[in-house]
Amino acid sequence: MGETGDRPIRVLIADDHPVVRDGIRGLFANDPGFEVVGEAENGREAVSRTEALQPDVVLMDLRMPVLDGVGATREIVEKGLTARVLIVTTYDTESDVLTAIEAGATGYLLKDTPRDELRRAVRAAAVGESVLSPPVVTQLMGRVYKPGSSVLSDRELEILVMIAKGATNKRVAAQLFISEATVKTHVLHLFEKLDVNDRAAAVAAGYERGLLTPGDAG
Repeated sequence: MGETGDRPIRVLIADDHPVVRDGIRGLFANDPGFEVVGEAENGREAVSRTEALQPDVVLMDLRMPVLDGVGATREIVEKGLTARVLIVTTYDTESDVLTAIEAGATGYLLKDTPRDELRRAVRAAAVGESVLSPPVVTQLMGRVYKPGSSVLSDRELEILVMIAKGATNKRVAAQLFISEATVKTHVLHLFEKLDVNDRAAAVAAGYERGLLTPGDAG
């Protein structure tokens, strides 16, 4: 089961509405592949419980009291905690999406995401794959592409598409018959050209600039 081995994926649910928390908990109740280890009703509590419980994935609401989801995500990342953060919200505006991803969220889902898709997204997030709901992808693609000196090479674009499908550097190297060190160099270059610091942000920027299409997502 990816980085979690044979044990269940540990999930923390952060949402200020008890009914929503109960609903999400119920999605995982009868699946032995998941274990809901805790809940939080605001962003501050989400950070402290992530520190204490060490979940694999935090399902993070965007609008919460005390500290919002973006602020909580940023703190989790800055503290060096290993949990991946999946934003689960009703808001899909461009600014919300980009702000969350820039804060370090691994993915961004809407609350009307089908239950099977949500479980699949948690599995993907647990092994570091980026996850974006189709409406979010559409929102990002609606942005105007601003051409400039940051045009990706054919090889960099090829690697970006593979990253969007969740491929690791090792898998990219195997499929393109190049060394993993060469892949890392290409990834660093495309990060620089897209002005991002991680894979999820690179994928988001790829959609934003029209370099990726919904069909590129794996």
